[in-house]
Amino acid sequence: MILIDGKETAGKIKLEIAEEVKKIIATGGKRPHLATVLVGSDAASETYVNYKVKDCEQVGFASSMLRFDESIPEQELLDKVSELNLDQDIDGFIVQLPLPAHISETKVIEAIDPAKDVDGFHPVNTGRLLIGMPCFESATPAGIIELIKRYNIETSGKHCVIIGRSNIVGKPIAALLAQKRDPGNCTVTVCHSRTRNIKELTLQADIIIAAMGQPGFLTADMVREGVVVIDVGTTRVKSDQTKSGFKLKGDVDFEGVAPKCSYITPMPGGVGPMTRVSLLLNTLKAAKKEIYS
Repeated sequence: MILIDGKETAGKIKLEIAEEVKKIIATGGKRPHLATVLVGSDAASETYVNYKVKDCEQVGFASSMLRFDESIPEQELLDKVSELNLDQDIDGFIVQLPLPAHISETKVIEAIDPAKDVDGFHPVNTGRLLIGMPCFESATPAGIIELIKRYNIETSGKHCVIIGRSNIVGKPIAALLAQKRDPGNCTVTVCHSRTRNIKELTLQADIIIAAMGQPGFLTADMVREGVVVIDVGTTRVKSDQTKSGFKLKGDVDFEGVAPKCSYITPMPGGVGPMTRVSLLLNTLKAAKKEIYS
């Protein structure tokens, strides 16, 4: 069994990005600039945004964090998005989700210029992803693809079962792995809460991507020998083994499943660091005008 080390891989990619930024600056280019919009004081969002700021510092990006009170009117936030769209110094920006209930996430996502949508959530980018055009791929699927590539995991002709159909993980990773590309050329099955025979399907899988948000859902009796398992889940569960009283748990019962795997991601230290580094890669592409010139 080989452990897919997302933390180590993300560290290597950060060094590669930092070297490229140095070259850009040395030749008179503009330092890539990522902005983050944070509404309210959700603890998980605060932590994630702070990580993004640190990531930018590590690779030499400029970064901005715009904070707004939870009570900000929807139109005021949309106006701020319009300002960021027009700001020539900012190459890409994200609006951290979730947003307060009175603000439509769909309206906010659609208001972002697709050329600055480094989260890859805008319908233009998701549509281009689906048909195989250049786009900003959403960060978690892009991170998974990068891990598969860097660990030389064969995907062509393999059966990949994805558990979860979210717009930010399940659907885009299904589209990417089904495409005529490398990694890709998979036969893809997408399972979800209404799938009746999930165990029957996972036992057929060469690759399983667990992304449904149910801690420990994938157990040893659901996988066959030699399977590749990618765990996307990050659920906060109670624990008497930590000072905080909580710990993060993945969608995979790691101790039971790992001995049967050829490759498996840990949690934490698997997909999470790759999600963050994919955001940096998208910002670099935006700065270089690689997708939308």
